[in-house]
Amino acid sequence: MALAVGTEELHDVVAPAEQEWTKATVLGWLVQIGEPVREGDPLVEIETEKIAIEVAAPASGVLAEIIAAPDAEVEPGSLLGRLSADAAAARPEPAESATHAETGDLTPGPAAEPSADALETRLSPSVRRLLREHTLDPKRIQGTGKGQRLTRRDVEAYLAHAAPSPDADKGAAPAAPAAGAPGESQRIPHDTMRRRIAEHMTRSVATAPHVTAVFEADFSNVLAHRKATQSEYAARDVKLTLTTYLVAACVRAMTAVPTINSRWYDDAIEVFSDVNVGVGVALADKGLIVPVVHRAQRLSHFEIAERLQAVTENARSGTLSPKDVQGGTFTLSNHGTSGSLVATPIIINQPQSAILGVGKLEKRVVVRNVDGQDTIQIRPLAYVSLTIDHRVIDGAQTNAWLTEFVRTIEQWPLDRNLSDDGS
Repeated sequence: MALAVGTEELHDVVAPAEQEWTKATVLGWLVQIGEPVREGDPLVEIETEKIAIEVAAPASGVLAEIIAAPDAEVEPGSLLGRLSADAAAARPEPAESATHAETGDLTPGPAAEPSADALETRLSPSVRRLLREHTLDPKRIQGTGKGQRLTRRDVEAYLAHAAPSPDADKGAAPAAPAAGAPGESQRIPHDTMRRRIAEHMTRSVATAPHVTAVFEADFSNVLAHRKATQSEYAARDVKLTLTTYLVAACVRAMTAVPTINSRWYDDAIEVFSDVNVGVGVALADKGLIVPVVHRAQRLSHFEIAERLQAVTENARSGTLSPKDVQGGTFTLSNHGTSGSLVATPIIINQPQSAILGVGKLEKRVVVRNVDGQDTIQIRPLAYVSLTIDHRVIDGAQTNAWLTEFVRTIEQWPLDRNLSDDGS
């Protein structure tokens, strides 16, 4: 929005409004008051419980006013600051050096090494924090952002490939704890993501009455199909994971009980036609992020696998875009990948109405009826749970949804749509 004050035209810098977040924290401004920017340049960084977002300059000009200072809490659509369009409309191009200008030599000279202060002002707050945490020199890392600016992804990629320092484990021995003291400990301050996750989870439990039902699913047919198909997917650079089948089974179960794919309002229940499945991705000790497979009901099995691979890689590299984590209508927590058999209740990702939990897949001894006779068999089984908002969904609907989900897994493939490889 542009506002004329006298002869000066001001442009509002606002927090993104079309996001699934209620509060965010301003991490810091990337330019100072009076500095010129071009339209589209990163201007200020905010962090929600999901991702860090760089808010771009809405127009070319200079930063005239900062409304939301670093560490301020803001909401979607909040006014962050203002740009003046009447001053320098863009960052000036680097001037030719005096030596070359005076001699008439137009051959470009070697680029000047940026000073530490100049480099620091171009770094986003989250990048600065990463550099401080790992004691890194930004000049040693190649930037891939606009104007070779160093991004969070650049730092994380550097950390992933950097060899550990030979002196990393050296240092003075810790002092012995005083008598009666609990021993050594480390106090780790909460980062913004951890605080936002805590607020989101607390709000969900306080808002929705959680109820969980647990079923058991036999993955024999799914594993057989995956073994027969994964080489075809790999030939197209797509990894076929078990989560692909889980997402597809969620889609099928939604056709049996559409109310699971819904949201509660005080005067109504909104049932969504699009099945947008969020898949929890653990970020080590940094928390959990939930990228979304949008319109999964329209995707082939191959397309689901392709989308899952893309968003999972982006989540772990810190390169998810805001649209990658918004619009979810249902969430899948594949907690069994870290070893747990059952987790209950899995907290609902508000404002959704339900969340699926899938435990560890392991071989167990079961009794199966074959030609009228009970037999003892070894089968790959996993517990699957559905935690529901009891304001929206009742026990019968919960069990009906899980029944269809388990049937889809155990009788895979039920039809061509579910096994379609997209070819």
